[in-house]
Amino acid sequence: MEQFEVHILGCGSALPTARHNSSSQIVRIGNELLMIDCGEGTQLQIRKAHQHFSRINHVFISHLHGDHCFGLIGMISTFGLLGRTMPLHIYAHKTLQTLLTPQLQYFCKGMKYEVIFHDINPDEQQTIYENNNISVTTIPLNHRIPCCGFLISEKPKKRHIIADMVEFYKIPIYARPKLREGEDYTTPDGETIPNERLTTAPDPSRSYAYCSDTKPMPEIISQIANIDLLYHEATFANKDKSRAEETYHSTAAQAATIANEAKVKRLVIGHFSSRYDNEETLLAEACEIFPATELASENKTIKI
Repeated sequence: MEQFEVHILGCGSALPTARHNSSSQIVRIGNELLMIDCGEGTQLQIRKAHQHFSRINHVFISHLHGDHCFGLIGMISTFGLLGRTMPLHIYAHKTLQTLLTPQLQYFCKGMKYEVIFHDINPDEQQTIYENNNISVTTIPLNHRIPCCGFLISEKPKKRHIIADMVEFYKIPIYARPKLREGEDYTTPDGETIPNERLTTAPDPSRSYAYCSDTKPMPEIISQIANIDLLYHEATFANKDKSRAEETYHSTAAQAATIANEAKVKRLVIGHFSSRYDNEETLLAEACEIFPATELASENKTIKI
């Protein structure tokens, strides 16, 4: 089974602290690295995490608050200094291109690669990227400015061929891809060999959802139902619930309620307010509702 893992680069909120970096993650699926958000200092975190700059070809920006995108121009410039030639695709609200274009023209002249912007509508559920293995779909959220999360889903996988049985029936190589798609095999003599005799069930498709920043959104429950892993912002504790409401954020308990109602398998909470010296209170409040909760932390890798 291919690697599918989430690497936390930063899980703090707007005010910088010595404990947490601004929001950013790398999602690794096989050899492909997808970046979600790119707060200030992200490229340093990539270095510390020993991730490969050259494999980051797609960056998804949830919204245009600085703690989610201030690291972009620096990272783009570094890619140029490293001699990058592959295009970099950025998926974000259309305003980002307007903001970044003058910076690219001033700071990044002569780069040998292209930055390609893909406008997204954060208010709609849209598939914004896909390849043979995965799709990335937006999750509309409720924040002070247009904002969305991202659902990364593996596409249905193919069945596994049983090598001994394929050899026993002398099935030619050209016919084997059809077996992986579930088709039976008919021998030259006209005998039909059931697919279940030649293959085993495919690996289950896995899924991951990133939801930051937002008020609690019961509307997303149907979209994220039964996923393997949910990252949901939990900026505040219960005692600061009024502040969460005022700033369009969630408490840890509210994030856990969403996870519980969506019947996700695991919950990771992050985007912690700088007012807390540690996040154990947030974890305890979330676990009371959804025990399969864990805290995000810098350089933490979560395997799916």
